[in-house]
Amino acid sequence: MHRRIQKHLDLLMPQRKATNKKLKEKIHESISSVLPISLMVLVLSAVLVPVEVGTMGLFVVGAVLLIFGMGLFTLGADMAMVPIGNHMGARLTKSKNIWFLCGIAFLMGLLITVAEPDLTVLANQVQGVPNLVLILTVAVGVGIFLVVALLRIIFQWKLSYILVGLYALVFLLGALIKPEFAPMSFDSGGVTTGPMTVPFILALGVGVANVRSGKNAQDDSFGLVALCSVGPILAMMIISLFFPHLDNVPGENAAAQVANTLEIRSTYAHALPHYLWEVFLALAPIIVLFFLFQFFALHLPWSEIKKIIVGLIYTYIGLVVFLTGVNVGFLPMGDYLGQQLAALPFNWILIPLGMLMGYMVVAAEPAVHVLNEQVEQVTSGAISKNVMMKTLSIGVAISVGLAMTRVLTGISIWYIVIPGYLIALVLTFFTDPIFTAIAFDSGGVASGPMTATFMLPLAMGACGAVGGNILKDAFGLVAMVAMTPLIAIEVLGLVYRIKTRKTLTNMPKPAQDDQILDVDDEIIDV
Repeated sequence: MHRRIQKHLDLLMPQRKATNKKLKEKIHESISSVLPISLMVLVLSAVLVPVEVGTMGLFVVGAVLLIFGMGLFTLGADMAMVPIGNHMGARLTKSKNIWFLCGIAFLMGLLITVAEPDLTVLANQVQGVPNLVLILTVAVGVGIFLVVALLRIIFQWKLSYILVGLYALVFLLGALIKPEFAPMSFDSGGVTTGPMTVPFILALGVGVANVRSGKNAQDDSFGLVALCSVGPILAMMIISLFFPHLDNVPGENAAAQVANTLEIRSTYAHALPHYLWEVFLALAPIIVLFFLFQFFALHLPWSEIKKIIVGLIYTYIGLVVFLTGVNVGFLPMGDYLGQQLAALPFNWILIPLGMLMGYMVVAAEPAVHVLNEQVEQVTSGAISKNVMMKTLSIGVAISVGLAMTRVLTGISIWYIVIPGYLIALVLTFFTDPIFTAIAFDSGGVASGPMTATFMLPLAMGACGAVGGNILKDAFGLVAMVAMTPLIAIEVLGLVYRIKTRKTLTNMPKPAQDDQILDVDDEIIDV
């Protein structure tokens, strides 16, 4: 008996070593992602905005939790969420019953979105629409458009045409709703594609595209996040027609009053059970659906099931730790910094500082790392993770600068959103389809929990300090973050296309029948 157990442990050792190595790599990536924004906040507190010791203590502990939480989550996503999405997507596509596919896809979109932590954060900030109504409305929008996204892959509908039609409908509805509802509607589209939904939806698209195969399968594997981001915008605009107004009062973002390390520990310990339950509710629908598929259809080997179970445990612990740190430590700090910076005589500094924070904060979004890895894998390295990250960072920096400009000047969101999306939609006809799909996916992915719990409170705190309308001027930041990265990625695609054409043009023409090329005499380096 002892020998049998020892033999089993010996077989597990290589797998355990590989997992530990991968975890160390993920933790290292997390440190490089979270450290810059944390150091920037520390420098601001030392130079411009003095922060109470207790609030700073909460922030520092939150930063440490972010690092470990993101590392565990991204490892768990690789081990569990991506395989689950791939297997379920492939199995759904093999089904000959289109109504079965539509029903399961709608249910998956609905259940995952209801439990998305980012959406709960936004719902708590909106006063005037009941939380349950807002969450269910957004979830129905995601469910419907997840069905549309899967049907697009199967029937090979052109993404650019669908996006043009949908955003034309968005702008038409936008002319009918009250001004304060527009920013909140656009923000709801950004927060739904958070750390829980993105890994699953991206993998689902890859699984469906792999089964369909064909010339454009790789291009069509992206675009699900883009369509699932439009659904909530339309749904919230429609539901807003039934509500007379929103209250211009933000949710409670004040930091807990702590005086020593014991109180800091107590604050985090008090918040932990809430996020343990919240993340459990977020993961439960995916787990139940997967094991139902496993029992009735997939029949994966036990070795793969064990790996997925371990990955789910990592995902659960990582997301709990991440959300606890970001909500307890980062959200209050964002609100406080916004208030203090806006109260300065030279409050215009909010714009460049906001841009710098935006550039750094996108690297701390867990779902961004999942997208970047997926892009690098699907494109066989043609679009690297580093290029994606730099492009997204530039896009988010511009978006936060525009959002802070709105906070200080009060200009309408439509003056930015309409030209921005028109540019993005026009570019879809000049870039390769895969860049279009990745671009619109990246917009939803970039606006994750760090945006909802740090950058949005920063804008809300600043808006309150300058006496602006929080609903019209502060809300909309998530929408900005969801818009500008897609333009940046499309421009990257345009540059890539131009360079590729130049390379092909400069290549030597093949030798004619009456010409002989001696390869020993001439070597061409392309």
